[in-house]
Amino acid sequence: MPTCVMTKAISTKSATSPRRAPPLRRVATLPERFQGTGHPFDIAAFAGGINLELPSAVTFLVGENGSGKSTLLEAMAESCGFHAEGGNRDHHRESFIERSPLAQSLRLSWMPKVSDGFFLRAESFYNFATYIQEVSDLRAYGGKSLHHQSHGESFLALFDNRFEHGLYLLDEPEAALSPQRQLSFLKIIHDLAAPGHAQFIIATHSPILLAYPEATIYHFDETGIEPIAYTDTEHYRLTRDFLSAPERYFRRLFNDASDGTTDS
Repeated sequence: MPTCVMTKAISTKSATSPRRAPPLRRVATLPERFQGTGHPFDIAAFAGGINLELPSAVTFLVGENGSGKSTLLEAMAESCGFHAEGGNRDHHRESFIERSPLAQSLRLSWMPKVSDGFFLRAESFYNFATYIQEVSDLRAYGGKSLHHQSHGESFLALFDNRFEHGLYLLDEPEAALSPQRQLSFLKIIHDLAAPGHAQFIIATHSPILLAYPEATIYHFDETGIEPIAYTDTEHYRLTRDFLSAPERYFRRLFNDASDGTTDS
């Protein structure tokens, strides 16, 4: 990655509060193993391999649907020994399978290596909640079934009770969270990341989460994976522009092209 671009993306560090390096320092593909064809090796963002530095306690992966961010996050989770449907190293269920080809091609560089952590996959959280109900007395999750809470409440119960030390790989955690609950989640991230207890790598579409200070943001698209500043992300710019003039977007979205209406 070009040094000048990386500096642009992460140069908001406060001069008065030195940042502690996180344990997972780099994620890269091994050239001799990154030779596969078909999915996921044909994802445009992965062309030429993957080589991401992780200098911050919080890293975000952003991009359009299908750009590869969730695919990479899942492969990282498998490389850490986490279950592909969600959980930590202790949550090995019958559906556990051999690591995917992408996971087998990854090299994770640690200093020091940590084994604690969790992989959250929003789309398969129901399966994880069912598994926990079968094997746990739920005291470690707040004492209440995750199925007997709203989706957002169950997410926060997990975050509040099970997030402590380690590496947390989260795939679209905002899926179940209202804007207010997203702010609560930012507080949880800060309480763990600021003192160096935890490292977060999060695939997200949320401009609220992306605003977390001093985070590194990587953008996935057809040209590759590059660091990007928060205010340069489409998530920030589109949300800002829409909220400042929603009627402008409505005219574009709702007017038929055949009626000759144009936006000026």
